[in-house]
Amino acid sequence: MQKILGYLRKAIEHYNMIEEGDKIAVGLSGGKDSITLLMGLKSLQRFYPKNFEIIAVSVNPGFEFFDTNFLRETCTKIGVEYVEAQSHIKEIVFDIRKEKNPCSLCANLRRGILNSTAIEQRL
Repeated sequence: MQKILGYLRKAIEHYNMIEEGDKIAVGLSGGKDSITLLMGLKSLQRFYPKNFEIIAVSVNPGFEFFDTNFLRETCTKIGVEYVEAQSHIKEIVFDIRKEKNPCSLCANLRRGILNSTAIEQRL
């Protein structure tokens, strides 16, 4: 994690990605990339010279098996606010549109929901 934190801080400083008082949303899917980013930002928050808040946002696509308990518990454990955005992605992509190649539409819908949630959360 120390090595990851080094790269994370270097990128943040190089691209001036965090300003004092920022509220940063992490799109939390539960995969290794988003969990690592969330943990990295939380660790960085402890010693970074600029104060910032972190919020985790997950988009629930509406699949029966989609379970956010692990995500919610992880956020509670590390002290990060968790927001679950409900959606009808499954219904739109598979039941209404009957997409044969659903990935592009699903990604666009998720991105739109993340943007809407960010606006609702005043990010």
